[in-house]
Amino acid sequence: MKRAKTPTFLIEFPLQVDWSSERQLRAHLEAARCLYNALLSEGNTRLQQIRHDPAWASARAIPRSRREERAQAFSQLRKKHHFSEYELHASAKTARVSWLADHIDATMAQTLATRAYQAVNRVCVGNAKRVRFRSKGRGIDSVEGKRNDVGLRFVLDPNAGDGGFLIWNQLVIPAIINWLDPVIQHGLRHTIKYVRLVRRKASSPQARGADVEGNRYSVQLILEGYTFVKKKHEKMGTQTIGLDIGPQTLAIVPREGKAQLVTFCEQLAPNARKKRRLQRQMERQRRANNPEHYDELGRVKKSGKKRLRWNESQRYKTTRRQHATAERKLAAHRKSLHGKLAHDIVKVGNTITLEKTSFVAWQKQYGRSIGLRAPGMFVAHLARIVAKTGGTLSEVSAFKTRLSQYCHACGAYVKKLRSQRWHHCSCGCGPVQRDLYSAFAAFSPGTRRDHPLCHPVRLGRCGAAPASRDGGSAPTCE
Repeated sequence: MKRAKTPTFLIEFPLQVDWSSERQLRAHLEAARCLYNALLSEGNTRLQQIRHDPAWASARAIPRSRREERAQAFSQLRKKHHFSEYELHASAKTARVSWLADHIDATMAQTLATRAYQAVNRVCVGNAKRVRFRSKGRGIDSVEGKRNDVGLRFVLDPNAGDGGFLIWNQLVIPAIINWLDPVIQHGLRHTIKYVRLVRRKASSPQARGADVEGNRYSVQLILEGYTFVKKKHEKMGTQTIGLDIGPQTLAIVPREGKAQLVTFCEQLAPNARKKRRLQRQMERQRRANNPEHYDELGRVKKSGKKRLRWNESQRYKTTRRQHATAERKLAAHRKSLHGKLAHDIVKVGNTITLEKTSFVAWQKQYGRSIGLRAPGMFVAHLARIVAKTGGTLSEVSAFKTRLSQYCHACGAYVKKLRSQRWHHCSCGCGPVQRDLYSAFAAFSPGTRRDHPLCHPVRLGRCGAAPASRDGGSAPTCE
């Protein structure tokens, strides 16, 4: 019987790892890497057997309109070749022998098997081209259990240290807990479902809390319940809001109140000069360490399907770590700005409508802007916050609604160039800022012309100020 899903949130604590614990942790994670690769290879082998079976071609030939028949054909193939999550759990049981059993318990082996199955299944259904095995240099940086009573687990003991310890086999590692933090107090009142160990790269081996290889370790507690809500976020609106999202901008139009056209992560200021300097330094070091991989014109030699083996010097690794640290700080700042903007929107209303957008397609056209602003990540963050407040976030089809082409006054759809940022219809509607107009139409598509929200006077005040058109302050709707 399938277990009922319960609400989940997590909190994270840094671990206080000494020199003896470091060695054991590295050994445990190396064993997890080896077992994961073995399970990934087994799953990949079974997938190849399915694809080489003549029944595979027959199943693919079934029209997609005959959905049940097609699904049943593929299901029979999976059963025939033992390609399922629980079949891979059985393989993990036989693979966890000898020295692997000294490091990995049965529940962790099952989670690694689930992880391997999900990777291979993505290839099976066409969401990925191939699986990626974990090399010794790349390693595996996170492992988790299934329960908090066996294997990898977290225990609270208020009479010792900071009161919390991660236990993995015979290894006991104290966690650093700030008991005065209300978020921590709220989290530790809830039941622990399971525990996850995470390893991250620090800026250098000399960084605070880093081991000799420059890694930091932390423990994540996956808890049952709802996350802590700060007092400043307790106030939530009930209005309906329309959003129009772009590569760099976001138009916000509530049913009643002030409309805004904001720039994503406007306070985000990446140091492009420093980033470029580090990238050029890495390229010089890579060329100096691997001159045999370049031709006389300085281009990387083609090797066909054979992968090139690149030598990495210690200075190259140091430079790469500096670059990664700068990007990590930038990502943390971006996530903070996304959270602030999402909470500001939810304070106005938690019934939100926006057009469904393919952010993958945007990456191909506006790669640098999407990489910096991350609008897709913002939508995911907003969806989580709206769900937590009990609201709804609806994504409507851009193909069907065509909000940027629609005119509420005459009901006509007129295509616009991307450079045309103002809606001005021949029927006399406008001028209205294009993004704000689309956000307004998002929560009232196909609204009657006599609807009070569609009154030309109200829309004419939405961003129609000449100062905004000339590059002044952000357009607003009073």
